[in-house]
Amino acid sequence: MTKRLYVGGVPVGGGAPVSIQSMCSTKTDDVSATVEQIHRLEAAGCEIVRVAIPDQAAAEAVDKIKAQISIPLIADIHFNYKYALACAERGIDAIRINPGNIGGSDAVKAVADACRTRGIPIRVGVNGGSLEKELRAKYGGVTAESLVESALGQVRLLNRFDFDSICISVKCSDVPLTMAAYRLLSERTDYPLHLGVTEAGTPLMGVLKSAIGIGGLLCLGIGDTIRVTLTADPVEEIHAAHKILKAAGLRKDGVNLIACPTCGRTRIDLIPITEEVERRLANCKKNITVAVMGCAVNGPGEAAAADIGIAGGKGEGLLFRKGEILYKVPQERLVDALMDEIEKL
Repeated sequence: MTKRLYVGGVPVGGGAPVSIQSMCSTKTDDVSATVEQIHRLEAAGCEIVRVAIPDQAAAEAVDKIKAQISIPLIADIHFNYKYALACAERGIDAIRINPGNIGGSDAVKAVADACRTRGIPIRVGVNGGSLEKELRAKYGGVTAESLVESALGQVRLLNRFDFDSICISVKCSDVPLTMAAYRLLSERTDYPLHLGVTEAGTPLMGVLKSAIGIGGLLCLGIGDTIRVTLTADPVEEIHAAHKILKAAGLRKDGVNLIACPTCGRTRIDLIPITEEVERRLANCKKNITVAVMGCAVNGPGEAAAADIGIAGGKGEGLLFRKGEILYKVPQERLVDALMDEIEKL
């Protein structure tokens, strides 16, 4: 089990539930736009949010943003360690640094001292695209070993300055490489791990890459907090992250919808029916499994574990609960009948 730290009031590691993160796409010094986006992210289920700190103006906006939000705020620091110090002074909940790009050991010490004094954790965030040149040369490019060596080198430096409240990430855009790096890292350290496949792309492919990379690692018991990176409204990252956690069996909140892929036995228009059920259940918070099956012969048996479900026949369908048939209704009333039964649960 990994160590536990706290980002604001959110526990990370040590057996705590895997938390969901995102990052604002707004200019951080545009406080009203940033706060509005954070509120939308929080409403979607984001639990920790990160903002870019590219300059002093962004750092000076931290306390103004924090005064208007209720989820923890992380500062993403590149190139100038003084921005990290300014964020620490303004009550930031955590800081993310990239090894080797905020200055030498004196700069790292200053950040470590400021964070230790205030109880602020640091994420050591390694990205394949910004890996140190000497490690690229040593390993002949970006490899799992080079990413892990970069991360643990920064961790040792922080440890030298008596700092141990650390989370680590080793991201790149190559899914198998990312997974190999995290697997290697999990063998070599017990610090909590932040999972992600960076630069995953648009939702069409990005969600798939993240589901394989993040979801695969979670199923191996690796990972304490996650971010799905998409070239899209960041709210879409939150929806994708929730679905990945549910698919990995780590979140039980909300409906688990199962549906058959259709076959030659199907006698109802299953695809639009399933899409309508999914739409109507989008805001349902009940921890239930709902089945939409195309065959009245095998459907109830195949979905016997479902709390409630429907199975289609020619012009009509069955309502069933835990595999037991309840009653039969005309096809046009099938979805409405299903919703009525869900209300009763």
